[in-house]
Amino acid sequence: MNESSTGLRFRSVATTVAVAMTLTLAAAAGCDSRQEPELPSVQEKLRESHIYGQPKLRIGVASNEPLMGELRDGVHVGFDVEIARYIAASLGYEGDQRLEFVPVSTEDRIPALQGGTVDLVVSSFSMTEDRRKLVSFAGPYFVTTQEVMVPVRLKDKIRTIEDLRNPAYKICTSGGSTTEAELEQHQVRTFVVKDVGDCVAGIRAGRYDAVSSDETMLAGFLSRYPTEFEIVDMPFGTSELIGVGVPISDPALRDLVAFFLDKSYRLERAGRASPWQTAYNRTLGPWLRAEKPQPQPLEVPELVDFDDKAPR
Repeated sequence: MNESSTGLRFRSVATTVAVAMTLTLAAAAGCDSRQEPELPSVQEKLRESHIYGQPKLRIGVASNEPLMGELRDGVHVGFDVEIARYIAASLGYEGDQRLEFVPVSTEDRIPALQGGTVDLVVSSFSMTEDRRKLVSFAGPYFVTTQEVMVPVRLKDKIRTIEDLRNPAYKICTSGGSTTEAELEQHQVRTFVVKDVGDCVAGIRAGRYDAVSSDETMLAGFLSRYPTEFEIVDMPFGTSELIGVGVPISDPALRDLVAFFLDKSYRLERAGRASPWQTAYNRTLGPWLRAEKPQPQPLEVPELVDFDDKAPR
């Protein structure tokens, strides 16, 4: 009687343990089935983009914007050019032999992307809602403001937006720029030319009295003619977010550029040397009135990098 009772109790406990183990395994299997799918990799995104397999990467840059994008002695130099080289190397196009820099004016940037003349544009390209209907953007990689530059002979006469409205002064800006639209909103009559460099040349020749553009571009011309000009700070409005232009038909390429801009941003935030900071120190840094850190890029995808097993 006692032995039979003990056997029944043992079998009951064993059955309970077996059921519990079965339920545990089933629950574990259920958890596994609900795991998030693996993140896409940089290599997979590259295969999805239109540049996959291309021998060269074509990047639209300015050729007459000192400190930003300039062709000097046959070599493209400037902050935008440095950023372009970093992005190209990150995409696998390292070295100028694998790059084709295509000079683009302010008004040619969107047509160059839409027409397939270039794969990317890195040329003081402000990210606006109207432009987002025509091209995609990765970034921002810089935040700037609109300012005015005047010759030293007029530094005490052109100080406010009201002064810009004075019909006695001829205000110049580049066509197709956000500055052109901003000046129009402030009822400032402008003379529109192809590039900011044309405005500066016109001021030096006596055709214009002031030029308005992004602070970065004006700082470049100030560095070229430091005794001839002065930048005047005017309250035009919101800051300009500068980004990399990408064809609207290639979301994979946009994601890749955003990912690598963010990679530089994270290096800087970790206190390590970043490609962005190196480019800034060599170009814009000494000429801007305030220190500017790299801004955090927007809409950055989670990707597995070339060498990583998981995103950092």
